[in-house]
Parts: sequence; C-alpha cells; structure tokens
Amino acid sequence: MNFIVIGINHKNTPIEVRERFYLSDTQQDLLLSELKSQPSVIEAFVLSTCNRVEIYANILEGDKQEIDILFKSLFSIKGVPVTREFRDYFYSYAGDAAIHHLFKVATSLDSMVIGEKQIIGQLRLAFERAKKRGMMGKFLNVLSNMTLRTGKKAQHETAIGQGGSSVSWAAIATAEEALGTLKDKSILIIGAGKMSELAVGQIQNKGFSQLYLMNRTIANAEHLAVQYGGTAVGFCDIKEILTQVDVCICSVGAPHYILDKSTVENIMRSRGDRPLVIIDISVPRNVDPLVREIEHVLSFQIDDLEKVVDANMKQREKAIGEVEDIIAAKLNEYQKKIQKIHTLDHGKYTNPQSSTLNSVILY
Repeated sequence: MNFIVIGINHKNTPIEVRERFYLSDTQQDLLLSELKSQPSVIEAFVLSTCNRVEIYANILEGDKQEIDILFKSLFSIKGVPVTREFRDYFYSYAGDAAIHHLFKVATSLDSMVIGEKQIIGQLRLAFERAKKRGMMGKFLNVLSNMTLRTGKKAQHETAIGQGGSSVSWAAIATAEEALGTLKDKSILIIGAGKMSELAVGQIQNKGFSQLYLMNRTIANAEHLAVQYGGTAVGFCDIKEILTQVDVCICSVGAPHYILDKSTVENIMRSRGDRPLVIIDISVPRNVDPLVREIEHVLSFQIDDLEKVVDANMKQREKAIGEVEDIIAAKLNEYQKKIQKIHTLDHGKYTNPQSSTLNSVILY
C-alpha cells in the first residue's frame, strides 16, 4: 500500500478556486462513498475547511492511474472539469512526506493563522466521518490517534498558540485596524457556528457599544446572545441592522452571496459618509467581492487577513522549531508502531515508506 495526500490550501490557491472545491458535509460523505467503491482505495479520509481541501488515502499502487482516482472522484463530486488548469493548483505527497504534512496540518504549522486550535477539532471530525463510512482501517486508526496527540502536544508544550490564534481573531484585528478602535462601535455577526462564536469571544473586551447576532435559525443566534451578551436578530432585519452598525463579520455556509453589491449600495445611501467594515470569512464567499468598489465600504475576504497574521508571527517563530522537533519525534514513534504491526501481522502490512520528507509528485 502507498499512503498519499492530494490537496489545495490558502498558500497555493486563491479563494475563487478554493471555494469551487469546498466540500459540504453531504459532499464529504458522497466522496468517501465513492472512494470506498474503488478497489484500489483501502482507507481514506477527507479534510475540508475554509482554507484547505485534502484527501488522504491508502492505495494499492502509487502510479498515475491510481492517484487519478482521487482527482476524478473529487472533481466529479464538485462538478468541475478535470483540467490541467485546476490540477496544477493541487500538491501531492506520498509515504512519510504525506504523514509529515498531516502532522504539520495538525500542529497548525500549515494554517493561515499558525497556532490556531480549531484544526484539531476539524481533524477529529474528519476521522470520525471516515470511521462511520467504514474507511478507517488499522493503519489510519493508528495514524489518526498519533495525529491528534501530535497536535495537542504542540499546543500544550510550546508557545505556538501565543497571541491571536484563529481566523476569527484575525477578522476582529482587521476591523480594529481599519477603524482605529472598536470601542463604542456597533458590530453585526452573521452566522452562529464555531467561527462566529470565536469572533464573539474575541470582541468581549473591546468595549463595543452594541452587538447583534444574526442567523437563519434565530434560536442559534439567541443561544450566543445569552452566552455572550448582545441582541439576536433575524435575516429579515439585515438591511435595517446594516444601516446602523460599524462592522459586519460574515461566517455562514450559504451557497450564494447573502450580500450583493446593489443591496449594500442601497444600504450605504442611508448611512451618509459613515464607513462600514465588512469582513467575509466564509468559504464559499457569502459577500459579493464587488462590494469593495462601493464608496465608504471597507470590504475584506479571508485571504486579506494574512497581513494581520504575518504581523503576529514574530511571537511564534521560536515555537515553530520546537513544534518541528515534536513532529520529527512523533513520526519516528509512528514508524515504530507500524513496523510492530507489520511484524505481528506477518506481512499483512507493507514496510513503512522511506523516511525522506521530500515532496513526491505523483502526476
């Protein structure tokens, strides 16, 4: 067998391409079912977040034909043509290079915000989803446990999470930089998921004047309002609320724009010259990129947050080396575990791949 990963992330792929490959929960289930039907795919799991889409798989062979199965399955689920233009965005690793990449993902070294903690939970959900679909065998069970332990060890034993450590934190920092301060400002958070909850937590000590929480399911917004303070509002009030607030942070999962250019133009006519900061951290995007052309609107999308993230990186540079040491030690520990399994199973599993960490181009 050959362990491989193919994927795209914020480092090598613009958001307009990433959002085309973003996988909803249903699409992840469909992809796992499709992979399960392929005789050459032994085990697999799928990771889809706002900044990455990756398929990890144990396959019988590592030649061009076998890796094509992963591409064809993903592109088919998303209804995207299998063209060189799109495939060139994807990276691929095999053997220990793939495992090393997974450990970097788990420790957040490969995240937009290095040190963010959400990736561990996202990986845990990816493993649980694959297990429910019957795609986690002995190899991936060992690897998944080792991956989660590696991520937790990096968070607990180094300063990798020092300072701001989430996309939501970066969004709040961007709004603060755009307006100078959030003190006495009114803020609208659209969405009531994990990213929105993190954003609400980030603004608790900013001295804001009013906080509105909006979600299609009003009960979810009310839950956050009770937990953090603020006012729950429905989507029917979006135009009225946007005429009042100074900042709007959007993190929802709609398959379309919930704020288009014409809507925001109409809203701005009621605001006079008061600036409005709109930050869309959704993938796929839920705010029309053309909104940034409107006068007095300061519009940002998730890839625009890297400036704030880069400024925060200096606090974590020392910790990066420490995390790399943890990854190296865990990779060695993993190799020993797999070798032991191989010995006990009398050849059922192949020997671990070469320890080289160089990228293996598979197509």
